[in-house]
Amino acid sequence: MDLRDSAEHQKFREEVRKFLKDFKDQAPEETAHTFRLSPRPYTQQVKDWQKLLVERGYACRNVPKEYGGFGAAPDILKNKIIADEFFAADMPQGLYGQGISMLVPTLLEHGTEEQKQAWIEPTINGEIMWCQGYSEPNSGSDLASLQTNAIVDGDDFLINGSKIWTSSAHIAPMIFCLVRTEPDASKYQGISYMIFSMDTPGIEVRPLQTMTGHPSFNEVFFTDVRVPQTAVVGGRGKGWKVANSTLKHERGMLSNANASQERLNKIARILKEETVDGRPLFKNRILRDRFIDLQSQVQGMRLHEMRLLTNAERGNAPGLGDMVCKLLGCEINHQLDALAIDALGEIGILYDGIPSVQEDGIWQQWFMYDLGLIIGGGTAQIQKNIIAERGLDMPREPRAVAG
Repeated sequence: MDLRDSAEHQKFREEVRKFLKDFKDQAPEETAHTFRLSPRPYTQQVKDWQKLLVERGYACRNVPKEYGGFGAAPDILKNKIIADEFFAADMPQGLYGQGISMLVPTLLEHGTEEQKQAWIEPTINGEIMWCQGYSEPNSGSDLASLQTNAIVDGDDFLINGSKIWTSSAHIAPMIFCLVRTEPDASKYQGISYMIFSMDTPGIEVRPLQTMTGHPSFNEVFFTDVRVPQTAVVGGRGKGWKVANSTLKHERGMLSNANASQERLNKIARILKEETVDGRPLFKNRILRDRFIDLQSQVQGMRLHEMRLLTNAERGNAPGLGDMVCKLLGCEINHQLDALAIDALGEIGILYDGIPSVQEDGIWQQWFMYDLGLIIGGGTAQIQKNIIAERGLDMPREPRAVAG
């Protein structure tokens, strides 16, 4: 791929730069990262900014117009130009999260026309936040063994069971959820993928306090929760296929190279502006070497994502390339957080309103949060097993024989 701007792409780059100059006063201070770290409803300013980005094609660019998106044809270089120019201007990019990054592409692939019309536009505009009902107390890594069940009652399902580690369930008005609707089918065939309101009677949410100080995860309990059968996405009993589409998009979200690049840019500013004995931290050879190493890894991630997108446009399966994204992305982000903390010294470990804290303690909070993401969405160990068995065709680990 030739990464140099053609005449068309140079014109597009100038359009992006003009937009950023003309609308810089409307940009919010919050970014998608701050809302992921401390889940809360989007402010009106953030929603207005997101809607503007969608209208101009700088967010949700390839979502079809009939569902509220910009409707542009895929163009990897234009996506890169958008990211690069927003980085250069230090402006917040479009929102991402469980609704925008995971549910929307799943609905585009598996949803009915009614479901697409109802949910995609308000989701990409930030009007609706979503949570994901997947993991259960006894069904984490082996997700297909989930026990939350639904029985038919007239035109509805009655759902009973529980979920755990449900991010944003305490604030999200909607959920996409896996439930077992076919008790006599195999564990992979008996699951349905449903979307419904968190205000439905019979749902109880219990926040789980984490070491970041924010209850980003939750337990969710369902007791005779009545959901219409029209809430099923992709067909009754076919939820495992739909769920894997969502998991694919989740891995992409958790390994977002542009999000890593944004952190790298912030660290570069720290190393330029912070000094020891009058010398900027970039003069410290150890910190500089660590920065350069991570800079090369982030650039490798960005180029790798572009390669995967190119393959997807050509109709080629991603294969092993897709599998390594989540594993490396989460680990690189954790290393970036550690570098920022080390660069700030003892001040880097402060957070939660302490008077001498810098950058609102964001790096310490990210360091703890990203440690969790190495586990969430499939642990690093699970990802390595997937890479070995499905990507490298290595033999599966022998199963223990029951005594």
